[in-house]
Amino acid sequence: MVGVTSDRTTILVVDDEPKIARLIRHVFPASSFEVLSALDGSSAVTMVEDERPDLVLLDVMMPGMDGLQACRRIREISDVPIIMVTARRADDDRIRGLDLGADDYVTKPFSPDVLAARVRAVLRRAHPESKQVGPTFDDGTLKIDFERREVALNGELVRLSRTEMRLLQVLAGNANRVFLHDELKARVWGEDYVATNEQLRTYVKYVRRKIEPTPENPRYLLSQPGIGYVFRALPSAQLGAAG
Repeated sequence: MVGVTSDRTTILVVDDEPKIARLIRHVFPASSFEVLSALDGSSAVTMVEDERPDLVLLDVMMPGMDGLQACRRIREISDVPIIMVTARRADDDRIRGLDLGADDYVTKPFSPDVLAARVRAVLRRAHPESKQVGPTFDDGTLKIDFERREVALNGELVRLSRTEMRLLQVLAGNANRVFLHDELKARVWGEDYVATNEQLRTYVKYVRRKIEPTPENPRYLLSQPGIGYVFRALPSAQLGAAG
């Protein structure tokens, strides 16, 4: 894994256009990366089980089982990082992919350099150099276990994507501190990843939908208009730093 072991990182490219796999092989050096390819969603699910790749680059529009169906199936068997690839500019595919557990998305046509940066950023988030461990946040309604990376709302486990969990870790691990938009994006996606404020707002919306008792009237993850975001915690809640 990159930053974890000396072994080569395996990327599974799922696309019915073989040229995408060739592009990935051109972008990433063979000495550090192995690129596998699948032409449809069904083959991708099988290869995730058999090959255990470090990252899946998953096209949305494919014959048979499309990328969204494949993403759902993969999430049932693996937490491998997934980057969705869509040729459509509309938000529908992106939102559905993220809701199904994808970690990021890119839109065709894409720059090879941008794709490479996205892949590196997702791999870093999936395999950080070290894990900063803290206790739990628990106010009786919301519980966040930073070590186990588990979240529960009213005793029911909540499933968050890696990016959603990273966002929550940064904010909840620094409760009552206001993060500027740019600072928060750098902490969640990395300094060299060009994330937009709209992308940040989208993920905040997803996290609110999952952790807030009333998402339209948030209790924890609050906006500071024109400034950034803050995780509000009452003094009685147990809280340990993370991220």
